[in-house]
Amino acid sequence: MGSVSLKIGDGTARFRRATLWSSAVNLLMLFSVITTNLFALYAFTYSSPKPHLLHDSHKNISLISEQVSLILREIDSSQKRLAQMEKDILGFESIDLSRPNIAHELKIFLQNHPLPLGKDSRSGITEMVASVGHSCEKSVDLLSEYMSYKVNGPCPDDWSLAQKLILRGCEPLPRRRCFAKAIPKVGLYSFPISLWKNVSDKVLSWSGLGCKNLECLNGKKLNKDCVGCFDLANGYENQRYVKARRKNDFLIDDVLALGSGGIRIGFDLGGGSGTFAAIMAERNVTVVTVTLNMDAPFSDFIATRGLFPLYLSLDHRFPFYDNVFDLVRASSGLDVGGRPEKLEFLMFDIDRILRASGLFWLDNYYCVSDEKKRVLTRLIERFGYKKLKWVVGEKVNGSGKSEVYLSAVLQKPVRVR
Repeated sequence: MGSVSLKIGDGTARFRRATLWSSAVNLLMLFSVITTNLFALYAFTYSSPKPHLLHDSHKNISLISEQVSLILREIDSSQKRLAQMEKDILGFESIDLSRPNIAHELKIFLQNHPLPLGKDSRSGITEMVASVGHSCEKSVDLLSEYMSYKVNGPCPDDWSLAQKLILRGCEPLPRRRCFAKAIPKVGLYSFPISLWKNVSDKVLSWSGLGCKNLECLNGKKLNKDCVGCFDLANGYENQRYVKARRKNDFLIDDVLALGSGGIRIGFDLGGGSGTFAAIMAERNVTVVTVTLNMDAPFSDFIATRGLFPLYLSLDHRFPFYDNVFDLVRASSGLDVGGRPEKLEFLMFDIDRILRASGLFWLDNYYCVSDEKKRVLTRLIERFGYKKLKWVVGEKVNGSGKSEVYLSAVLQKPVRVR
């Protein structure tokens, strides 16, 4: 039918089960094709032995031709109705690969691939289906541009285009068959020395960014959690989480003590330049840091410190199994904006990956308004978390205005179904 359904997922391939719905559609199409062929066979093979019936035969052939045309129109109409029904059932659009200006590589990637041995007896799958974000359909022109490249050649230097697609909900992106640009990583330090050593500007990727060196970045306030955060030697970074500047600042050792020695792996939604993960690494705790390259090479920089950056937006379902993390930290980035339901989806996903009795550290969450604070507070109370620490404080911003921040350490309850 010239289109492929988009499947939501976090891998590179997804599998479609053989359903009663698809079987019924296949039977309907098969019946239509067989009926059409029978009419056509009758029309072209029938001959009358009697000359005086020749006129009637022509009438019959004309009638059969009209019936065949009617059947073909009905098949086309049925296909359109089925496509619309599939769209209504799935709840999202599908990419029409027959449209002009669709990149050839995108067509290849999105094609369904039947399993060579037929239906798998254990899973019930019949074909492999490409996994791309359902919102990609809304940015199909950008997606087609992203998938326009020379196969087996160098990939275009278009990470900013990829990030633009991610921020528009086109996530995960399709895989590509080209070689990504490889920057020589000369002069990297071994771990754990790498945690607090500034690296050369040359080992970072600056394409598409306003700043072209670390000195430029350190002179900017990139976000509330990153003011001079790329200066590991002379800035405040090596003091964060170790020395408190205000009552909202919790110390890492104090938070770890609340975990009764059971904190081994953590997940950081705060991002920044990876300092939280670095200090936790010094305490033998492994932390995965969520990051995007918003106005700075965050992913590159975190990796040079010997830490694990996860290039992911907060709109994406976290690619982890349930109940695996001992600690999850979030800061002002938790304010995803939009309707309250969007924050609820994020909080439920955080709760999903946090193990029972694990800690949720809300670190200096900026309360834009009293309503924002009430919404978040009510949402947290719904989860039944135990409040181990809860501090609401104020600090004066650069323009002299007072801002309200909430910091908390919460413990996830054990839930028995």
